[in-house]
Amino acid sequence: MKANLDRVVSVPAWPSLRRSAAFRRAIESLFAAVALVPCLPLMGLTAIVVWINLGRPLLFTQVRAGVGMRVFTILKFRTMTDARGADGELLADELRQTKLTALLRRLRFDELPQLLSILRGDMSLVGPRPLPLATVAAFGELGRLRCLVPPGMTGWAQVNGNTRLSDDQKIALDLWYVGHASLRLDGFILLLTLKTIVLGEKVHRAHLKMAEEYVARRTNLQG
Repeated sequence: MKANLDRVVSVPAWPSLRRSAAFRRAIESLFAAVALVPCLPLMGLTAIVVWINLGRPLLFTQVRAGVGMRVFTILKFRTMTDARGADGELLADELRQTKLTALLRRLRFDELPQLLSILRGDMSLVGPRPLPLATVAAFGELGRLRCLVPPGMTGWAQVNGNTRLSDDQKIALDLWYVGHASLRLDGFILLLTLKTIVLGEKVHRAHLKMAEEYVARRTNLQG
């Protein structure tokens, strides 16, 4: 995937989304504002669990790349320690969590503060998960392409395997989403998110194959 990568992913649906951006933004802001009320007790409970299990700080903050590579600071409840091995590298995620903080991650309670990011306009409910700037840069043009749409609290890659996927597989799923973004697809992803929270992560091979073939086809067409 080299030349003409700007056209590897066509975005026929995104212009229509932009035309209804004000409506979409209003709906998401209203949802986030309303959802904050019942989520406040959950956020309080999550904060207590983090404080007991990991201590302070309660929140994890990091600069991430948003739509159009515009940077913003993401908020999450901290669910992992900074424990490192003898080589100085961070230990695997599962080794830096407790049973309770791992449960918080599965239930997505750690991401509830991102409702504030939706209110600020930095994120959407659905979209590719926001990545650190260094990670986006490492993906080159592919990283920039996935930033054509706003990042989301949940996304196509997250409901199709998430931690069970390789980085390349996640990128393929994200790019497929960019090329097919629509309000209908977002609704489907939200339903799959609830299913994933209840039943756990599962790789949907059909969706993954479709995404990989989509990216490969676009790449071949552009030479």
